[in-house]
Amino acid sequence: MNIKYYYFIDEFNKNEIEKLSSEISLIYRNYHKKNDPKELRKLVIHCKSNRRKVYISNSLKNAIKYNFDGLYIPSFYKQLRFKNITKKNLEIIGSAHNAIELKIKEKQNCSRIFLSPIFKNNKNKKFLDVIKTNLLKRLTKNQIVLLGGINQKNIKKAKLCAPSGVAAISWIKKNGPSINTGPF
Repeated sequence: MNIKYYYFIDEFNKNEIEKLSSEISLIYRNYHKKNDPKELRKLVIHCKSNRRKVYISNSLKNAIKYNFDGLYIPSFYKQLRFKNITKKNLEIIGSAHNAIELKIKEKQNCSRIFLSPIFKNNKNKKFLDVIKTNLLKRLTKNQIVLLGGINQKNIKKAKLCAPSGVAAISWIKKNGPSINTGPF
């Protein structure tokens, strides 16, 4: 299976994006300010011209309007209104922290579910680790992406979950250009 990599951004920074392997998909999530239409347009155009997939968080309207590859639904968003989307080729992905949220993401029609946090990190003292992740993985037929606390020290441990993808910020930022020769 081909592992997919996802990198979260909160603004369009061309220099930062160009340092990453083109195999890394971007998830634009900006919860602190209103989305700037010009920035969204530039981001999508840049990603499409470099054959990079780009997703937007929590905005179906903008995903369709600006031709994003997909929509990312965070774990805190529980509404099921994403079930009957008319735009073809719009992939829906989302995150979950437990079995209840996992089932909600299935009902939201997510093709990939990001389980998080997998490992301990500065933001979260509670984490799933390998055993809980594998137990949750057994509850769904959807592809599972690991998110949260992934770093160079525990990436080999993450392999025990046999994920379809890995999502990160700091680890990919640090190791992104060499991701094609990565641990999976």
